[in-house]
Amino acid sequence: MRVNYNIVTMTNWLPDLANFPGPRYRAIADALAADISSNRLLVGARLPTHRDLAYHLKVTVGTVTRAYAEAERRGLIGGEVGRGTYVKAGTPASAMDQWPQLPPPPGDIPAVVDLSLCTPSSAGVAEALATMFASMSNPADFRGLLEYPPHGGLPAHRAAGAEWLSRHQLSVGPENVLVTSGAQNGMAISISTVARPGDLILTERLTYFGMKALTSTLGLRLEGVAMDEDGLLPDAFEAACRQSAPRALYTVPTLHNPTTAVMPLERRLRIIEIARQYDVTIIEDDVFGFLMPDAPPPIQTLAPDITLHISSMSKSIAPGLRIGYLVAPSRLMPRLEGTMRALNYAVPPLMSELASRWIEDGSADRFADAQRRECRIRHAMAQDILRDCPVIAVPSVGQHLWLKLPEPWRREDFVSETRQRGIMLTGADVFMVGRGAAPHAVRVGISMPQRRDDVRHGLEVIAELLMNPVGASLSVV
Repeated sequence: MRVNYNIVTMTNWLPDLANFPGPRYRAIADALAADISSNRLLVGARLPTHRDLAYHLKVTVGTVTRAYAEAERRGLIGGEVGRGTYVKAGTPASAMDQWPQLPPPPGDIPAVVDLSLCTPSSAGVAEALATMFASMSNPADFRGLLEYPPHGGLPAHRAAGAEWLSRHQLSVGPENVLVTSGAQNGMAISISTVARPGDLILTERLTYFGMKALTSTLGLRLEGVAMDEDGLLPDAFEAACRQSAPRALYTVPTLHNPTTAVMPLERRLRIIEIARQYDVTIIEDDVFGFLMPDAPPPIQTLAPDITLHISSMSKSIAPGLRIGYLVAPSRLMPRLEGTMRALNYAVPPLMSELASRWIEDGSADRFADAQRRECRIRHAMAQDILRDCPVIAVPSVGQHLWLKLPEPWRREDFVSETRQRGIMLTGADVFMVGRGAAPHAVRVGISMPQRRDDVRHGLEVIAELLMNPVGASLSVV
């Protein structure tokens, strides 16, 4: 069927590639998307021939051919043999780089500002998703995605995962990568493979509550190990290994959840040494690692033979994508794939395909860059608003803050008082492992609200309560 374009003669388009890094073909496609977004190119505009554009850009004709194919895959252009290539439509490139500042709700102050979770912005994701699906107009694009896939994922999807991880300090082959339904699924697969009901799993004294729920469901024992501002304490870890014979250590060494601690290299090496001595498998949760490119190397790169490395696109792109990657030593791969079959058979190939295409065309990198930029802006905002408060705020580049409350505040009173004022926080008790006393601290998720003004309002309420602790003695009877 012939597509009717509102044709505008346009044969001299020449993109400026200076602001578009990466392979030349991708830079040309990105520049095309940007010029469509800025209305420099209108729907129906005819693009230069492959040969003409290659001549003016000083690239090969093959590069332009690949660039046009990439742009067509994104749904930006189309055309017919003998009539040329035309602008069709597309997602503005800038949409993926902009954090949406939504109109305020009725009234000057939002009813509720939820700072209780670590959820990234979805800026531009829906638009990119629509464009991606629009570009998959050929039934052949879907046929291979409708069959039962291999338990660890289709080879192309595992290769894309390996490519994505290579951009975040890991160098692994596709044969050591499994596609998972997010980090929680990766945790479940890892724990279920290396431990059996009744076994002991070690973790930091404060840990991600998803691990607490998982070990409880699987009938495993969970023991918290002492930590400081740099994360897990090696001496405490060694003492626990010597006394309790644990099967695995679950740790978040980079931007720890909830404390934001970043484990130094020397400590990582010591933890590895102890794990080897006592035959303990390390399960490394690195979902926040992409936010800190200059962090010490992941434990997996230092001890690949004893480490299961978990990552996810839930923090860098969108939680609903539910795509993660589990890196494991070769000796464990058959067992891990068997566990995957028992738990969820395999990850839906359609979502894996989507993630893979975003990795290949650079969209995933742009989403991650947008998250990093916005986190820096929001941390600067927090440091400014809380600068005069008698509170310890661990500075970082992550999606949350860890606030140690000053006297006379108690965590339950502070969470209750902020809730009454429409601000939702998470108290330290949610993350505490064991029956010991949790510190008087709260986690503040600064990435979840879509509007910066809402984050600012929430932080201002927190600052006001810290400076004027009117409800700090609510628990005193």
